[in-house]
Amino acid sequence: MNSHFSKYCVSLCLTFVSGGWAMTAQAQAEQPNIVYILADDMGYGDVSACNPDSKIQTPNIDRLAREGMQFIDAHTNSSVCTPTRYGILTGRYCWRTEKKSGVLHGHSDHLIDPGRETVASFLKDQGYATACIGKWHLGMDWTSGDGLKVNESSGKNVDFDQPIANGPLDRGFEYYFGISASLNHAPHAYVENRKALGELSWLEGNTARKERNINGKDGWVADNYHQAEVLSTFTEKTIDWLQQHHSDASQQPFFVYMPLSAPHAPIVPNENFQGKNPIGAYGDYCMEVDWVVGEVLNALEDLELTDNTLVIFTSDNGPSPQAKLDRLQAHGHYASANFRGLKGSLWEAGHRVPFLARWPAVVKPGTVSDQVICTTDLLATVGEMHNAKLPDHVGEDSVSFLPALQGKPIPGNTDRGVVHHSDSGVFAIRRGKWKVVFDPAGGTRRNNPKDPPIKNPADIQLYDMEHDSGESTNLQAQHPEQVDALGRLLGEFVARGRSTPGADRKHPEVKRWTQLDAIRRYLKDSANTGEPHKGRS
Repeated sequence: MNSHFSKYCVSLCLTFVSGGWAMTAQAQAEQPNIVYILADDMGYGDVSACNPDSKIQTPNIDRLAREGMQFIDAHTNSSVCTPTRYGILTGRYCWRTEKKSGVLHGHSDHLIDPGRETVASFLKDQGYATACIGKWHLGMDWTSGDGLKVNESSGKNVDFDQPIANGPLDRGFEYYFGISASLNHAPHAYVENRKALGELSWLEGNTARKERNINGKDGWVADNYHQAEVLSTFTEKTIDWLQQHHSDASQQPFFVYMPLSAPHAPIVPNENFQGKNPIGAYGDYCMEVDWVVGEVLNALEDLELTDNTLVIFTSDNGPSPQAKLDRLQAHGHYASANFRGLKGSLWEAGHRVPFLARWPAVVKPGTVSDQVICTTDLLATVGEMHNAKLPDHVGEDSVSFLPALQGKPIPGNTDRGVVHHSDSGVFAIRRGKWKVVFDPAGGTRRNNPKDPPIKNPADIQLYDMEHDSGESTNLQAQHPEQVDALGRLLGEFVARGRSTPGADRKHPEVKRWTQLDAIRRYLKDSANTGEPHKGRS
């Protein structure tokens, strides 16, 4: 075991209690704090540590690379918001739930099932204090005022006097402050623990939204809510929570999950950042995200918590077309760096994201890892930190990257299959240097204006990611054996309900799972995958 890390693990004494894990007081005091900062729609090319040609300078995020480790082959489990967040917290691909495509609304019911272990619930069982401050976007159960089901899209019949159920507090977090979904979704209001804050009024129509300075959907808006102040409010609340936890002189380690709302549209940088970047408002907004990271790092330093805190920064998917990528490219800025695609797609820019980790007690500064990791991997990683083997029903798609942080190879990493999933719900899979895309359009109708036409386009495409990371040349005809092998591997992952060793797990029963039609030939013996379209195999 790495000598730096051993002092954090040598005295761990784990006891299985009531379905969780309990820990001795001595071991609890030695565990690392964890801060996980998740940007929203920030591309690989938007971080100057990842893209030397970036027109946006991100000195605070770059500091994580300088003082820690940069993963250059890190991927989200989906190329859109909600599914990625599900994967981060549960260690499980979201397409294994009833949510086969798209994202949730601000008034959608909970997505994470009661009883499903999360990173927060696991760490809480280890004696951690847990907080989520930011954009949730995983559903929470509102109560209607008319006895009918809450209107998922508008939420017009919500009774805000009633407490929220099945939200962050019911999934392992002891404190929550944030917004229920994306910044453009209603309700336009902060939620603290189980209640929306402020006086809420119904907002409808362009004129009303403009008067209230709301860029987004019709719906409820709170009097204390201003979109351009959301990031700074999240930052203030996070620092307040850290300071309060520290002032309590608690021996508890902590886990802070900080999912940001930016630079997702609407692109509304705070007035302190407006006009700061030459490429426009998007650059300003990314600079504000970088400022948030810097404020959190400074707070940890002020509280003398830096050495024993693992800080991770990443993004939930690639850059959005709402960032006006053509305008950015006219200024010489490529939010997707040299990768094909954008948010929502199976192409590399849809899911390859900046991923930086600093943990001075363990991670050697200024290191770079080319090992493949996925956002589903956090749960297994914190499990290994605590010498806890996850049960078969927990983190079915999670592989620990703790060895990488320690400067070691991740066991079996070169043979690992990682599944990519688009906004429309179609699939790609990567193993080693080979990647198969099971959709001719890469899972989306939207294209990145910089991308050249693909050579040898076809319904199924194969790319050599070692020599063609820009996915320019389809090699499916030259290597059909690779397509078949990866197709069978994906079929196995779907049929078994997991991509890691362990007992098979069942998917929810579905009548139709049409996105599987492209790989149904590999699903002959599987159940719970729905019926194909008529006339297709």
